Amino acid sequence: MIWVPLLLVAFVVAGVGCVRVCRASLAAARPHGTAEGTDVGETDAEGTGELTVCEAAYLAGGPFRVTDLTLVSMHRARRLLLAHTGWATVVDATAAGDELERAVLGAIGPGGQSPIPAVRPVVAAADSVRLLAEGLVARGLAVSEEARREMAAGVRTVRAGFLLTLVLGTVAVLLVPGDERAPVIAGFAMPLVGAGLCLLIGGIEVYPYTRWASPAGQRLLSGLSSADPRTDPLTALATRGPSVLEPELRAALRP
Repeated sequence: MIWVPLLLVAFVVAGVGCVRVCRASLAAARPHGTAEGTDVGETDAEGTGELTVCEAAYLAGGPFRVTDLTLVSMHRARRLLLAHTGWATVVDATAAGDELERAVLGAIGPGGQSPIPAVRPVVAAADSVRLLAEGLVARGLAVSEEARREMAAGVRTVRAGFLLTLVLGTVAVLLVPGDERAPVIAGFAMPLVGAGLCLLIGGIEVYPYTRWASPAGQRLLSGLSSADPRTDPLTALATRGPSVLEPELRAALRP
């Protein structure tokens, strides 16, 4: 019965990972409450119903989607030129803009020109994007950064447990005579199946470990995902990403 201690180790490791993923998944789905003075059903002037275009962009693609939306919005307003070569050039720095647009101009710098791959991470980390995210988390529409980290860590733990169980099961099978291997295989099959199911759940929840919208936020996004790029290009970009843009802009925003 030398394989029994190995089986117990496999159960403990797989169990810890599964519990961690389940707790993180429940925490991510739990609303964080509603910020004071915020009406979740409020309609903004940009035609996105219960979400602003920037909020929809964050829920659909996170800070980098918000950055792309701001860049394209400024490009269409002729305050910025996005070249297909991947460079952003300031056309009009005098027009009053919101905090996101000022973050873009600050990221480009006083020279008035910068590679877009250098601009995107700076804007994505700006205070304006962080405040946008915090507001969505407070309204229960976005998953907090802490919850995403916990989910990703849980998935890594389950993956390690799955691989360890596989190794321990193989060792245990080799340690026992051939006619005694059936119960060994059956025993190790249980933690393997459990860890595999948790990996599947974790993959659905966080693939690729950056699920931004909570279930409530996903329901709001579902009403915007059919936006026509020809009539509402910014909403289409916010919800579906740069793939809906014309080829020149797609090339400009290519990572």
